[in-house]
Amino acid sequence: MDFKNWYNIKAKKIDQHLSLYLPESDNRQKNIYESMRYSLNAGGKRIRPILMMAVFEIFKPNEEDIIMPLACAVEMIHTYSLIHDDLPAMDDDDYRRGKLTNHKVFGEAMAILAGDALLNKALETVLQNQDLMSLSPEIILSCLKMLMRSAGTEGMIGGQVVDMFVAERSMEYLEYMHRLKTGALIRAACQIGAVAGGASEEEILKISQYSDYLGLAFQIKDDILDVTAEESDLGKPIGSDEKNDKLTYVTLLGLKESESLLEQYTEQAIESIKHLGDKSQRLVEMAEYLLERKK
Repeated sequence: MDFKNWYNIKAKKIDQHLSLYLPESDNRQKNIYESMRYSLNAGGKRIRPILMMAVFEIFKPNEEDIIMPLACAVEMIHTYSLIHDDLPAMDDDDYRRGKLTNHKVFGEAMAILAGDALLNKALETVLQNQDLMSLSPEIILSCLKMLMRSAGTEGMIGGQVVDMFVAERSMEYLEYMHRLKTGALIRAACQIGAVAGGASEEEILKISQYSDYLGLAFQIKDDILDVTAEESDLGKPIGSDEKNDKLTYVTLLGLKESESLLEQYTEQAIESIKHLGDKSQRLVEMAEYLLERKK
């Protein structure tokens, strides 16, 4: 099966399970469910859960349903972070993926609560579906530790803080920030796939290296797209990083050097998993897809 079809099948399966884990509700707090589902179904690429599934299938082919609750949990956490990032107190964005941001539709208070609720729902989804995962309690606990640490003050939230209160404009600072803000959740997705799949310590290490380079490459591409993409593809106004004097790869290094670094990190990501041979095909294709994406 070619990569595009494989990717679309995975994304569709994730969407189906997200709807299953977060169904519509008609109770008195139904507005919170509407707000959560609005952002969760707003057209995300599902990169993090697909990475988790791709890594898992290296070690346990055709058994992806085992980790579906964890895959959906990482997407819920990612979505909650986007809702909060878009708030006026943070990035103050009006559009995300071509649609009005959550707070523009439901108001700031509901957007805050929807983000909080998605974080809680991520944990509920894993804990309430343990019997479906056929994993030992020890493995599930280990995966949850990785997931929650990656989303916390030593991961995504910590990176957001470093981004909001920039102390210096240097390469070391920039990469520290994005290893947390963007990279931590990507790293957790890959590590969870490896640990749940029963990978060896050496294999987990190599996959972690892959995810580290991939996370940086992903962020560089985002920074480049803010300058080069068509607004219709990106789904939000372009040029906002420079306008807001944000510390990005492009504002620090310039476009040409950023593009060179993007290729370098993509190559290093692929090199990290070459030892897996043919089993690494989907991970290689994921790295190449993220390199060439238009949005």
